[in-house]
Order: sequence, then C-alpha cells, then structure tokens
Amino acid sequence: MEVTAQPSSAKRDFIRYAEFNVPYEALETAMQADIDSYGSEHHINWIEPLAYLGAKYGGNFSSYKKKDLASILEKLKNGENMDDLAKDMKYYPYYYQVYSAVLGGFLGEYQVTVQDPEAPSKTVTETKYGLQVYSPIAKTFPFQHYDDFGASRSYGYQRNHLGHDLMAATGTPVIAVESGTVEVMGWNQYGGWRIGIRSFDKKRYYYYAHLRQNRPYQVDLTEGKVVNAGDVIGYVGRTGYSTTENVNNINTSHLHFGLELIFDESQKECDNEIWIDLYAITKLLQKHQSETLRVPETKEFYSISSGQAASSKVTASQNSESSASGSS
Repeated sequence: MEVTAQPSSAKRDFIRYAEFNVPYEALETAMQADIDSYGSEHHINWIEPLAYLGAKYGGNFSSYKKKDLASILEKLKNGENMDDLAKDMKYYPYYYQVYSAVLGGFLGEYQVTVQDPEAPSKTVTETKYGLQVYSPIAKTFPFQHYDDFGASRSYGYQRNHLGHDLMAATGTPVIAVESGTVEVMGWNQYGGWRIGIRSFDKKRYYYYAHLRQNRPYQVDLTEGKVVNAGDVIGYVGRTGYSTTENVNNINTSHLHFGLELIFDESQKECDNEIWIDLYAITKLLQKHQSETLRVPETKEFYSISSGQAASSKVTASQNSESSASGSS
C-alpha cells in the first residue's frame, strides 16, 4: 500500500511525532518472509505486516503475539491484499508511512564484493537480495549493547539519551549502515568527533559519534561525499563532553549510533526532532556485517564487502590483517 502525499497548503501536513517499538523477533520474522517470497507470485513487503500490527496495537508492541504476525503473513502468502486487510484500520496509513521511513532502504538487491576462492588476491561481485544495510560495527569486531534509549544524561543539561551505545574497543572500524551523503563532520561538544549521513531519500539521518581521538575518520571521508553501505567511515573512540576539540572525556570507548526520521526539512534541526530506539534494529543489522581489511603501512581499514577496498586500489595481498579484531 502506498500513502499519497497531501497537497501543499499554508500549514504543511507531515508527521510530527513517531516511535518505533517493533521487537527484534517481529522484525526478523517479517524480514525473512519478505526474503523467502522474493521473486514469487505473492512477494511480501515486510513493512506491510509490521504496519498492520502497529495499527492493531496502537504502536504498543508490549502486547505482541507471534500468532498475530503469523496470521497476517499467512494471508499475504495466500494472495490476500493488504489494502483489503487494512481497509478498516484508520491508522494503518500512518504506521505504514512511519515504518517505511525507518525501514524503507533496508531490503533490496545489492552487489557484494567477496574474495575469489580460486584466486585469493582477486575479488568477484555477487548479486543478492536481503539486507542491503550493514551493522555499524565491522565484521569480527566484538561489541556489547543493551536498550539504553531514553536513559538519563546530565552533561550540559538534563536530557534523555536519544541514541544507542555500542561498547567497542578504540579503533574499531565504524561502518556506514546505509548509502547516503555525508552532511556533517567535525567536533560537537556532546558527540565529540562525529559524522552525519543522510539517506538518498532524505528520510533517515544517521549519526555516529564519540569517534577516535586524533584520527577519527577514514582517510578518504569528506563532507558532501557519497558513501556506500558497508564503507568504513571512521573509528570508535571516546571523544566528547568538552567544548575543546579532540578531548577524551567519555569514560568508556563506544559508538553512539543514532537515527533521526525526517518527514519535512524543517525537522532536521528543531526542538521536536524524531529519534528512534535502535536496539532491535542493531540486533537485526548484525545479520549483515561488513568485512574489512587493514593496510599496515597506513593503519587504515577499508571495506571488502562494499567494494571500498577495490575502488581505493587496496587488495588482500597488501594486507595481513583482513577482518582482524582489535584496534589500529
């Protein structure tokens, strides 16, 4: 089902408030149904059943039951149409629009570059369908996390934590979750060295903060640059909580990972920004991690998975630490 944009008027009509509380189990089940049905007569758009449940529960997934999702998926597999199934659900269009803003770029066909098993010094390209977005932490690099969205923060002023912290070692490669354009780089007293990347459809603004002291960014990254999902963009650190640049005032090294939804450009920087809980999404993204390699001479990491290494003319033969855990 598509939501038709309303004609412009003196007062612009756009979503001003949204939450995303879909649990991991529902995300994973709906995603797998989409992937399994791809190319079939009745391909399931995974956002539709999730929006259906959002409308059914009023957005409160604390009452989520597996059988509810199984029931709607079975109807869709049998060829029933979501327009008919949701015709009496007043708020289905709202939830579909919100969940599409969150998940719209997640699934699709994508190209992946892998090492040629018959010639390890070369790479080959494969086409796949599934998660085309990546975990924000590179493959084989460990991290820990818990649902900390909304937790209290007091530096500067009392506020709620509007992101998701991934505890990882300093120097761990940070990955671009989705392809997009680098809108922001540089120092912020709260986030330290940080990066802001906007999705091509302009609906998602990804925020990566507390990057490494002295060398926070992947060497080729600049504002205005287009990055591919899976690219290495920076390195985990503990900078921030300081009006002075390049200061480590965060106690524990970690990546602050945030996602802002933007339904109108006026929302990008305002008093009512829409940031969402990323705990369940981060768990889902662990199913697709970017493989990296490290160039010993420069200590820079490049993504094999996204083709970043190939485009930078970095090959496995130059590297003795492909996807090695640890800091640089």
